[in-house]
Amino acid sequence: MTRPVELLQQGRKDELWQMCCGFIDLNMTQFMTIQKRLLLEEIRLLKSCELGRKVMRGAMPETVEKFREQVPLTTYADYCPELLQRREDVLPARVARWIRAPGKPGEYDIKWMPVSEHFAEECERVCGGFTLFAFCRSRGDVSQIKEHLKVLYTMGGAKYASGILGHLAQQTFNFDFLPFNGERLSFTRRRESGFTEALYRGLDGFGGIPSVLVAVGEQIKQQSEEINIRPLLSHPQALLRLGRALVKSKLAHRPLLPKDLWPVKAIVGSGTDSAIFKKRVEELWGRYPLEIYAGTEGGIYATQTWDYEGMSFVPNLNFFEFIPEEEHFKWQLDHSYQPKTVLLDEVKAGENYEIVITNFHGGPLARFRIGDMVRITSLRNEKLNIDIPQMVFYGRADDIIDVTGLGRLTERIIWEAIDNTGIPYVDWMARKEVMEDRAILHLYLEIEDHYPVSEEAIAAALGGELKKLNKRYRYNPYSLINNFESLVGLKPIEVTLLPHRAFANCLLWQQIEETGLEYVKLPHVNPPDKVFPLLRAEKAREAVPAVEAEAILVQ
Repeated sequence: MTRPVELLQQGRKDELWQMCCGFIDLNMTQFMTIQKRLLLEEIRLLKSCELGRKVMRGAMPETVEKFREQVPLTTYADYCPELLQRREDVLPARVARWIRAPGKPGEYDIKWMPVSEHFAEECERVCGGFTLFAFCRSRGDVSQIKEHLKVLYTMGGAKYASGILGHLAQQTFNFDFLPFNGERLSFTRRRESGFTEALYRGLDGFGGIPSVLVAVGEQIKQQSEEINIRPLLSHPQALLRLGRALVKSKLAHRPLLPKDLWPVKAIVGSGTDSAIFKKRVEELWGRYPLEIYAGTEGGIYATQTWDYEGMSFVPNLNFFEFIPEEEHFKWQLDHSYQPKTVLLDEVKAGENYEIVITNFHGGPLARFRIGDMVRITSLRNEKLNIDIPQMVFYGRADDIIDVTGLGRLTERIIWEAIDNTGIPYVDWMARKEVMEDRAILHLYLEIEDHYPVSEEAIAAALGGELKKLNKRYRYNPYSLINNFESLVGLKPIEVTLLPHRAFANCLLWQQIEETGLEYVKLPHVNPPDKVFPLLRAEKAREAVPAVEAEAILVQ
């Protein structure tokens, strides 16, 4: 199989663009044809292996339609203990490597996922695609790509999704990582060594979690007044670069920033907080990060292009299904309910969907709920004439809240932290929200009547308890970065105290509004938007029409 770097070396640049980026020229019919063809190939592999037969519950579908009818939706628990034990004998294809992700606190500390050899090959081409999008200025532009571009090592190790995607992008065009031995170093040592190398070798680009890119930039900013020039004395280019940067910063009457040192050509960002931190990244590094939507379970799902607007779905790594928001909330209230799904050619602009994937190329996951909610912003990119629905990441769709600086919080973790504060409460809800360009854990709490406590005091107490629980469950993947919160300027917890009987009145109104549904409880984590005006109303009359309000108030 021809690799992207070979086309680059041979000067076959049109073929290189087509190999890595040609999917954006597909129309919807062509996109779905690829999806369905690869799904039928994957179904044959799943039927031939032990784990595939287990998760498909013995179903033997021959068509895409039968697959969607007969195979139930799955979660990671359906693949245990096989994936946790890294059993390769039960999988549909030979494993190239295993990658890990944070597990579910209280159930399993680590989540392992296999990457098949064929999947890795296909993923390398997609990595070449988002790399070209990050460097290009127009369709077909590969003028900025060459071998041995200098890339700062700011992603995770090879056992993590960010690490494997970084390494695949690196080998796609034979980039040079700075520092060259970064995978074996701690985050702090890697940053220091990479910074020193970049001073005398230059820097063309980098990628990683945008909050980490901000942390790296802030560290450079804070240490700009204490740069040790002794190691640079033997590198005149480094001294010249540093001198010019210091002049720029002095003329601008501010501390030295990374953009003063390097005219970075490309930045790639991936993570749930990409859109939130992109402005901070631009302020520090001089350009916005190109956002990709990726994950441990399925590699790359979608990517922005050179207009840095919505993301276009990638057709050749996973089969996509989408649970409409209303179907998701039906399931949220009754977990025995099997939500209906639609395909990519059936989604509607402006709607939110929980995303479901089936791996291609020998991956093990079938109709897997990755736990994300996406918003379809438009059915095509009119500006660039891309005939693929455009999306943005909307939030978590399961009982996990992922907040930078706090980590992956489950309902159990939050509930335990609230209980441990000792504050008497009636009930609570929590979700991730964006306030002033930062992501927070927002807790809505109804405390027992007349208990004297402020929202600020509860937020501080909750933060203290979450830190204690992190030591026990180790659920915070960002704890490897020293002083992360102070570097990024995070205050990641907000508390809103609710009026007396807020939850009781909200529950009653839900029963009135949703005829035919018996609500036994409201979800604690990631509830629907329509719940919050009802919770925050001082009286039920403010949230409920007059006739129905009478029925509530007399209870």
